[in-house]
Amino acid sequence: MNYKIWAFACAFCVGVGLGGAQARAETCGGIYKVQSGDSLSLIADRQYKNAGYWTAIHQNNIAKIGQRPDNISIGMKLDLLCIDGLPTGLEGGVAPAAALVAVQPLQVAPGTAASAKKINFLTADDYAPFTDRKALNGGLVTELIQKTMERANPPEGFAIHWVNDWSAHLEPLLSNALLDMGFPWLKPDCAATPDNYRCANFLFSDSMFEMLVLVFTAKDRPIAFSTDADMEGKTLCRPKGYYTHDLDKDGRNWLAEGKITLVMPDKNAECFALLLDGKVDAVVVDEFTGRATMKELGIGDRIEVVQSRPLSIEGLHVVVHKSHPRAAELMALVNKGLAEIKADGTYQQVIGPHMQLIWAEF
Repeated sequence: MNYKIWAFACAFCVGVGLGGAQARAETCGGIYKVQSGDSLSLIADRQYKNAGYWTAIHQNNIAKIGQRPDNISIGMKLDLLCIDGLPTGLEGGVAPAAALVAVQPLQVAPGTAASAKKINFLTADDYAPFTDRKALNGGLVTELIQKTMERANPPEGFAIHWVNDWSAHLEPLLSNALLDMGFPWLKPDCAATPDNYRCANFLFSDSMFEMLVLVFTAKDRPIAFSTDADMEGKTLCRPKGYYTHDLDKDGRNWLAEGKITLVMPDKNAECFALLLDGKVDAVVVDEFTGRATMKELGIGDRIEVVQSRPLSIEGLHVVVHKSHPRAAELMALVNKGLAEIKADGTYQQVIGPHMQLIWAEF
């Protein structure tokens, strides 16, 4: 993905002697309490002046809402991101950004003989906003790994290495313990497909981050997606090389039983071209990939996201090969550090700025 990521340079402008309500009015984002008659799109329309931002609310509150965006109830407290200076006046808001400055590329020191004694993580570029040295702090998941391991504080230390050949990561680099752990990787439905290569050979951490996989349709040819049966007989598009496990999981079996036709061209842009030409019914990709492509092609006014539900929610994980002599120990260390930064608020402090920047770019 080609993201132009920016960093916020924040300025706090609350003057001396301001009352709580006035100070709150100068903040951005915060906690919204669900009211009678609310839906995520109505909240987004009211708070962001854009009903399409319902996915930003959903993604930022997946742990509370779950997979269905209509699973909200009166009194539920939703954490709303600051996006383009909105919303304002909510409890728990932050100072709005005063300026945007270009992110400096992440500088990574080359490995040395001493690195071999550390816990060594493996990732690569070109997976923005999750991992990319041109992104803020190396990407959202990279920064989460950094904070997780700083909290875990292993006595031998840790290091993150970049090898820009994703195809070599699982085999042979991790399978031969040339490096210890890799990120970020999707986890297939291992309960249903235990013989899947990743399921059979790797341990997965708890989810570092969860993303929405959405259904993108042409505005002049909308489709319904309230139940899985609504997609039967449809032709869907997803780029070559992408995962397909979500098309069969939870008893869906769209591919396994031939319930849908899947078209897989080389590029995501080709999927959207096929959609606009009427050759496929929908594009099904993660939100960040889809929205970035729409912006790149300038077709945002011709595409819409099905609002009833996402196709799936996919977690991004750390993996370690089961043959690694410290596999269980290393995974327990990651999960412990991750749980601790989620518990004390560090996790959200990392996620917030990244998501604000991503949505500002869209």
